[in-house]
Amino acid sequence: MSKHRLNGIIRAWEQGKPAFTAFSKIDRQSAIDMSEAPYDGIVFEMEHNPYDVAALGDALQYMLNRKQIAAAGSVAPGVTPLARIPANGVEMNQSFAKQVLDRGVYGVITPHVATVEQAWNAVASCRYARPKHAPLYEPRGVRGDGPANAARYWGLSQQEYYAKADVWPLAPHGELLAGLMIESTQAIGNLDDILANVPGVGFVLIGEGDLSQELGLARQYEHPEVLAAMAQIVATCHKHQVKVGNPHVTGSNYERLLQEGYGFLMSAPQRSYGVIGKAREMAGY
Repeated sequence: MSKHRLNGIIRAWEQGKPAFTAFSKIDRQSAIDMSEAPYDGIVFEMEHNPYDVAALGDALQYMLNRKQIAAAGSVAPGVTPLARIPANGVEMNQSFAKQVLDRGVYGVITPHVATVEQAWNAVASCRYARPKHAPLYEPRGVRGDGPANAARYWGLSQQEYYAKADVWPLAPHGELLAGLMIESTQAIGNLDDILANVPGVGFVLIGEGDLSQELGLARQYEHPEVLAAMAQIVATCHKHQVKVGNPHVTGSNYERLLQEGYGFLMSAPQRSYGVIGKAREMAGY
């Protein structure tokens, strides 16, 4: 499957490697720069930055590199774009996921997911409806039908897009990722139930900032109490064979994160290329 993959993050995982990513602003130059960056994917940040779907559509177009496409002989993007939406899990607001998917991103990260119900909704928001007798029916899709822009961006017909626009790993052929941010003690307490009962979770991303705030240790990411909470998340993800991510990869922690089995490593864009290069070398790229 890997050589035919459109989603470079999933491709890395299917090859037994971690995926390297970064947050990105939604503007023309950032998109151009990130299209040639040493990442498997990028995450357009729309939780704390303005939620601007028109700007996202423009940025996605500027990520396209015709020379890169021609050289690869594939419509797969050189760097796979995802989006972090502004709606927290508790808000149950599917429209944010629908709109960014309809622009063409290959996955959605939902912040502050803390319960089975919220996780179920986050995955369902990334899936189209299907007949009850269809395989892989649950979580029942609630994404509205409007694939034209996304299909064009992916370089596919609409029917081809329908076939690939499902969540991995629930659908092994799927090219979409539903990422859940776990960033509270409530979420940690419920994570085992979430991963046991919600099929289709592509990965878990630890929200160290909010988690450390709740623990009274704001941004003290190396504090033993914060590390212990994160280790609990990692252990639960490993138990259920779900990829786990860290959003603050640095020169001082990347070796530990790789050794601990993180599969989705995020760094500050551009200025951390050297760190990512060392981490990729350690990971066997």
